Amino acid sequence: MQLAATNTSAAGRWTDFATGEHGDLLDLIAHARRLDAFRDVLDEARRFLGLPEIVATQPANPPLATQSPEAARRLFASAKPIRDTIAETYLRNRGIVDTGSITPLRFHAQCWYRAHDGAPRESWPALIAAVTDFEGRIAGVLRTWLARDGSGKAPLATPRRAMGQLAGNGVRFGTPADVIAAGEGLETMLALRQVLPAMPVVAALSATHLAMLILHPGLRLYVARDNDRAGHRGADALAARARTNGVDVLLLTPFNDDFNTDLNALGREALTASLRAQLAPEDAARFLGVEYRSDRPPCR
Repeated sequence: MQLAATNTSAAGRWTDFATGEHGDLLDLIAHARRLDAFRDVLDEARRFLGLPEIVATQPANPPLATQSPEAARRLFASAKPIRDTIAETYLRNRGIVDTGSITPLRFHAQCWYRAHDGAPRESWPALIAAVTDFEGRIAGVLRTWLARDGSGKAPLATPRRAMGQLAGNGVRFGTPADVIAAGEGLETMLALRQVLPAMPVVAALSATHLAMLILHPGLRLYVARDNDRAGHRGADALAARARTNGVDVLLLTPFNDDFNTDLNALGREALTASLRAQLAPEDAARFLGVEYRSDRPPCR
């Protein structure tokens, strides 16, 4: 190999006139020592030059912890409105057809999923729901990974995961003035909104978090409880705590396991009638509006 500097302004550069190869000192070390990894080349250069080992320092802007509220806010900001996306298709397949005013929900076309630590990352479309405190600040998100055609959830071991701070917070639809409804599941509370579109609701996302929900002071509270042991326990715990604080509480109970199942199994009219029988009379008149007819019997 015959080496020469390519020009006077490029000190340290070399060219092999026989082969046309060229580069700098690091390239030469890699060629001479037959090293492929750049880290190995740097280590060999340090040894050759007698330099001390470089100790990595904390970057000025380290990657955010995946469970931090700030990471949740960044994920939500990177998503887009759900209109005309497979997230909207997914909700419509769950009977949730009125999607015009659900701004806490967004769609992410390529949301990373990892089955467990060390597993390879997969990219799936996802419904992203903003978890906020009662002042409206985003504290976390719920990610629901979707089948690529929106027909249902993605075929993953855990297609629904939350990140950020859930305790005391929830996915909120509408701004409460004097009444709010609280429950567990996202689709459960969206199902209630299909027949009570003007009633503000909050989805706590689990029975445990429902029991921990931070309440607005001075509101009448409807607790939509899921029809299982955990659902009853979480709803009853929230109701008891609310009553201790002087809150007027009424329980809403579905015929099936939750109100989303009722919406799809019984239909919109039957769900409306069932809720009308459980609401306070003034709230039935206020929130059911034209959907309520006095001659329609309650669903039994």
